[in-house]
Amino acid sequence: MSFLRAALAVLCLTLLPLPALAAGVTVFAAASLADAMNEIAKDYQRDTGKSVAVSPAASSALARQIEASGGADLFISADLDWMDYLDKKGLIAPGTRRNLLGNRLVLVAPKDAKPRITIAPRFDLAGALAGGRLAIADPASVPAGKYGQAALTRLKVWDSVKDHLANAENVRVALSYVARGEAPLGIVYETDAKSEPGVKVVGVFPDNSHPPILYPAALVKDAKPEAKDFLAYLASPTARAVFVKAGFSVLAR
Repeated sequence: MSFLRAALAVLCLTLLPLPALAAGVTVFAAASLADAMNEIAKDYQRDTGKSVAVSPAASSALARQIEASGGADLFISADLDWMDYLDKKGLIAPGTRRNLLGNRLVLVAPKDAKPRITIAPRFDLAGALAGGRLAIADPASVPAGKYGQAALTRLKVWDSVKDHLANAENVRVALSYVARGEAPLGIVYETDAKSEPGVKVVGVFPDNSHPPILYPAALVKDAKPEAKDFLAYLASPTARAVFVKAGFSVLAR
């Protein structure tokens, strides 16, 4: 009888409509958004009773995962390039893309360090490293690293440090290298620095030294219908307050 009951239970499950078995909305978000998005997901569940799973990582890794196997309903990138990448492959739902947030690029050091640095053309970043390495998200693919390389190149500093990097898989890993004292300096977003008590900001890169830091958001092709509601929620007063508290600039809609 127990076997029969188990078989009937399995049969009932297979007859349920697919949405009833779904685990809710899945958001692939740039690593720098991890704290803010997790807080917003909790607020959304409190307000609507619907669950949202947030998967943070480097935008490059998330875009490639969407390309390879899907798995997301909503993608939020830390730059335009990786959203463009998916868009050109027809993997973004038409008409859903929007620039959601902005950020700033900063140089950080361990909280107890006392470097003397003024970010300016040809500033002595190599000397400030004092034989250590500069923590930076991988400039070959990760947005924070690409912005960092662009800024240092514009300031005529890149060639002096390009062989002294501690490449990280995403910006939060680069941040952790500095917080743990494994790197004397690192390039991260202002919001990351604000979230980590183990570091302090020692310089802000001029906005004109790198492309604008923009976070586009879009539904992924074949996203669950309820994902549209969560995307709209990201523009709500509740979500905007979380983003502002974290240090992001919320872009006009």
